[in-house]
Amino acid sequence: MSDANVLRLGLIGDHIGRSRFSAAMDLLCRAHGLTLDFTPIDTGEFPDFNFDAKIEQLIADDWTGVTITHPHKTAARTRAGDGMIAQAAHLPASNLLTFRPKMKGFNTDYTGFVGAWDGIMGNANPGRVAVAGAGGVAGAIVPALVVLGASDVAVWDPAPGVAARLAKLVGGPVRAVSTGDSRSVIEDADGLVNASALGMGDDRRSAFSIEAIGSQTWAFDAVYTPTNTTFLRAAGSRGLTTISGFDLFRHMILGSFEAYSGIQPNKDAMLPLIDALRPD
Repeated sequence: MSDANVLRLGLIGDHIGRSRFSAAMDLLCRAHGLTLDFTPIDTGEFPDFNFDAKIEQLIADDWTGVTITHPHKTAARTRAGDGMIAQAAHLPASNLLTFRPKMKGFNTDYTGFVGAWDGIMGNANPGRVAVAGAGGVAGAIVPALVVLGASDVAVWDPAPGVAARLAKLVGGPVRAVSTGDSRSVIEDADGLVNASALGMGDDRRSAFSIEAIGSQTWAFDAVYTPTNTTFLRAAGSRGLTTISGFDLFRHMILGSFEAYSGIQPNKDAMLPLIDALRPD
């Protein structure tokens, strides 16, 4: 098989052992007559990991590209520079870099969230939104909320200055609030967004106090392993419409495959196949 039919990819991020990314990408490659050559790069095992040096190595090794997850999405955006595609040039984070013939940066978290919102919420307006976490995935979700018409997006993060920096970069209805002020923001919100790593894997914590959930309309959790997090279970039991991280993931995979291969997959045909990979 010629190299043109092989996608040589990987996933860079901390503690990625439960990720469904390679399985989903392999499914799409097989459906389109391509071969996936995939290597995970779990940076949680390398405390001195150098993102830029690794990217240079992957380019030298003739990779097609690489997908990036927590906590390297802002570093990926910096590395992409003016190589970000036009649709994502305004975003402060990147989750995918391609190397051939020159580097391009993408954010399929952004398009994935918009796809998930459209599929579940339709033309509904996000309204007032409370966002816990201002890191890499928030750099996709927050701008998407603005595009979808959110009237107010309040963001907080335990890391000093991170939320303020995101609010300044995105602008519009986005504002940074302190963790201490988040309770009143949550109570006044129409939607709740967990853009932090809380609830991932064996972590059963919720980014939102369970007692504060119930007056809102909808909730989204960027975590997808597990899919039904403590936060989303509480939101669903209190009558909120829930959007899971896997709902984003299934649309993100379609956009990622197209970025790597140049082939636009058939959404109606592929999404049911991807659904078989949904975590418990």
